[in-house]
Amino acid sequence: MTAQEMPVPMLTPRTRRPPNWLEAWLGHDAYRTVKGLVTNPISVIGLVLLALFIFIAAAAPILAPPLDSNDPYRIPRDGYGAVPKPPGTAWKVRQPSLPFWWKAVTGKDEWVHLMGTASGQWDIYYGVIWGTRTALFAGLTITLVGVIIGVFIGAISAYYGGWVDMILMRITDLFQAFPFLLTAMTLSAVLTPRLGKGLLAPMIALIVFSWMGFARLLRSDILSLREREYVLAARVIGVRDSRILFRHILPNAIFPTLVLASMRIGSYAITFAGLSFLGIGAEVGFADWGQLLSFARDWMTQLGEYWYIVMFPGITLVLFVLSWNLVGDALRDVLDPRLQGSR
Repeated sequence: MTAQEMPVPMLTPRTRRPPNWLEAWLGHDAYRTVKGLVTNPISVIGLVLLALFIFIAAAAPILAPPLDSNDPYRIPRDGYGAVPKPPGTAWKVRQPSLPFWWKAVTGKDEWVHLMGTASGQWDIYYGVIWGTRTALFAGLTITLVGVIIGVFIGAISAYYGGWVDMILMRITDLFQAFPFLLTAMTLSAVLTPRLGKGLLAPMIALIVFSWMGFARLLRSDILSLREREYVLAARVIGVRDSRILFRHILPNAIFPTLVLASMRIGSYAITFAGLSFLGIGAEVGFADWGQLLSFARDWMTQLGEYWYIVMFPGITLVLFVLSWNLVGDALRDVLDPRLQGSR
């Protein structure tokens, strides 16, 4: 049989495997993202840490029962002494009620300071537990509002272009010209006498200067999408600009912004804690990690003896920021494989 007479094998089309129940429920793109996160060792570590913080925040009333249910974020005090007390010191004044797990875990019948007390006898353990709620609330709220403002400005600027783009981007440049931390400190200090000590003033200050990065990132992504064929086709058939922008362009351009947002949550939480440390954030005695660290300012030269007043809130804050950064790095690698391994 000659080469010309040899039969040509038939090529059968490659069949795609049927999706499992999770892929069918989530959709292919969402399933790929979730699978990439749970199979990446870095993201698994970040997700475990993040799940731990969420559990602590949700179980705070069980882990650290408040003395006053109407004001649970007030850190209880065991007197008014200036000298910190080490971990394991017995509680003497107004002991909180013992939770059901206390004796089984600690083996004690009375409440003790598990992490010691700070200057002023503020209980560190209570502040760390309830401070988790403060960090999650502040970080998520600042990031969410900043993303909403940035997405709106960046989308409008990129889609319409021209003088709209010029005006909005010059406003963005103006806000970016100010040093972030310094201007947030200044605005928070200005707002505090008017709004009172609490979470509102520092959160507003951080939100005002948090949206510019999201706006610029989204603008650059939309500029590369607004001339695509499906956008031009939607314009030709008379689809409204708002529908084109928010229904067709934004869903395809939002992923890098979401990755940036996930990495900014930890940054805003630590900045918020820094404002509290400086005395222009949460009020004195409020369950906040920066507030706990501020109680250690007079004892920085004696940390060899009073190490616990910095170590417990400090490590908690570092792990909280690390968890969001690890998840953000992994999410970036999954959504944009071109950036995998880059830093």
